[in-house]
Amino acid sequence: MSAADPLVVAHVMQDVLDPFTSTVPLRIAYNNRLVLAGAELRPSAIVSKPRVDIGGSDMRVLHTLILVDPDAPSPSHPSLREYLHWMVSDIPGTTGASF
Repeated sequence: MSAADPLVVAHVMQDVLDPFTSTVPLRIAYNNRLVLAGAELRPSAIVSKPRVDIGGSDMRVLHTLILVDPDAPSPSHPSLREYLHWMVSDIPGTTGASF
């Protein structure tokens, strides 16, 4: 990952995740609006559940999708760091979280 990667810039890579190389494509959209890595989302924009599409070529490979807030309640005062909003497990590759 480069220093310009949104997850590095937002300190997610250093504070929440270890460096990694993506192995399958992941597409997340709220109300048909694509969410990019490191994007800040307002609560009003994410009231409804997202559409999640996970790539890959093998439905026997299972994935877990976790939505956390890495600096809750605010970046200047992250007292609830890594607040878990939701988690979906056992998502087969080539499908989505609603599968």
